[in-house]
Amino acid sequence: MASDSSFDVVSKVDRQEVDNALNQAEKEIAQRYDFKGTGASIEWSGEKVLIKANSEERVKAVLDVFQSKLIKRGVSLKVLDSTEPRPSGKEYRMESDIKEGLSQENAKKIGKIIRDEGPKGVKTQITGEEMRVSSKSRDDLQEVINLLKGADLEVALQFVNYR
Repeated sequence: MASDSSFDVVSKVDRQEVDNALNQAEKEIAQRYDFKGTGASIEWSGEKVLIKANSEERVKAVLDVFQSKLIKRGVSLKVLDSTEPRPSGKEYRMESDIKEGLSQENAKKIGKIIRDEGPKGVKTQITGEEMRVSSKSRDDLQEVINLLKGADLEVALQFVNYR
């Protein structure tokens, strides 16, 4: 077993980068002319991001600003799970969850992709919110990484502990 090479597939979010993107979006919204007098705001509400404005279109525009800041900071948009804007009194609200960790369902999908399309002799093992992929050949592991990067999954993947 010592001769096997392996890596872990995880889905983690750099909270500091998300926080920085949120602060940048907050500043831009405060300065932009088209947001003046609309009550538009973006802020943390516990573990969620809360977006408020006086119309559904403005809420979506604030979300768009936030998404552009996330992209600039290298955070995948797959980590955002936003609800539809809903009226709340005189304003519209939208909540966005920051998804982190591999769910059992997604880990099983990844395992199936590796089994069906990946090289033979590659083993997968799900442990909590991450998945270990191991093989005797490092080339096979590189092939699995490229396969997963090309796969259309609804989670942002990172590959860590490559050894």
